Amino acid sequence: MKKPDTEGVIKVAIADDHALFRAGVRTALAAKRDVELIAEADNGMQLLNLLRHIEPDIILLDIQMPIMDGIQTLPEIRKLRPEAKVIILSMHNDHSMISKLMEIGANSYLTKNSDSETIYQAIKTCFEQEFFFNELTNKALLTGLRTKRTDVAGPQDVNLSEKEIRVLKLMCEEKTTKEIADIVEISPRTVEAIRDKLKTKTGAKSMAGLVMYAVKNGIIDQNV
Repeated sequence: MKKPDTEGVIKVAIADDHALFRAGVRTALAAKRDVELIAEADNGMQLLNLLRHIEPDIILLDIQMPIMDGIQTLPEIRKLRPEAKVIILSMHNDHSMISKLMEIGANSYLTKNSDSETIYQAIKTCFEQEFFFNELTNKALLTGLRTKRTDVAGPQDVNLSEKEIRVLKLMCEEKTTKEIADIVEISPRTVEAIRDKLKTKTGAKSMAGLVMYAVKNGIIDQNV
C-alpha cells in the first residue's frame, strides 16, 4: 500500500534474486510510514536500468545475483546515483569482503538473517547519517587494518588541525552533521567542508576509509 503522504518518506529500491526475501522486505517496510519500497530488481543489470528512471534514497543490494552481482553493480550505482546510500545484503560475513565493499562505496553491510527492525534501522541511519556501522562492519574494518596495512591510503605525516581531529573523532562516534555542528559550535556546512578536507588530506575515499585512518593513527581507540 502506498504511503498517504510522500513528504519526507525514504524511497527504497532492492536488488535480490530471491523473490521470497524481497517479499519479506516488502511486507516489513509496508508497515513503516516513513519508508516506501519503490522498485524491485532480481539482478544488478535490471537495477541499473531502473536507476535511469528512479531516484531511490536507499538501495538494498544483494551480493550474489545472476547476470550481474552486487560487487559488479556497486561501482556502477556510484556513477549513476552517487547520492544513493547502498546497504549490502549477504548470506556471508566474510570480513575481507565487507571491508572491500565498505571501501568502494557501501554504506552498510547486513547479513540476510537480520531481522526486519535491523534492516529498517539501517535504512533510517544511512539516510540520516550516511553510514550504519554495526558489530560486523566494525570488526571487518579493524580486521582490514591488521591484515592489509597498506590499504589505508594517505601519508602518515598528515597535519590535521585540532578542529579537524575533533570533528573526525565525533564522526567516528557516529554523530550526525547537526550534532557535530552543535558540539563544535560551527555550521553544518562547515562540518561538511571539514569532512571533505579530511578525505582530501588523508586520501580516504569514504567514511569507512576515514574510520580506518583514525584507528591506524591512534585518533580513536580500535578497541572501542
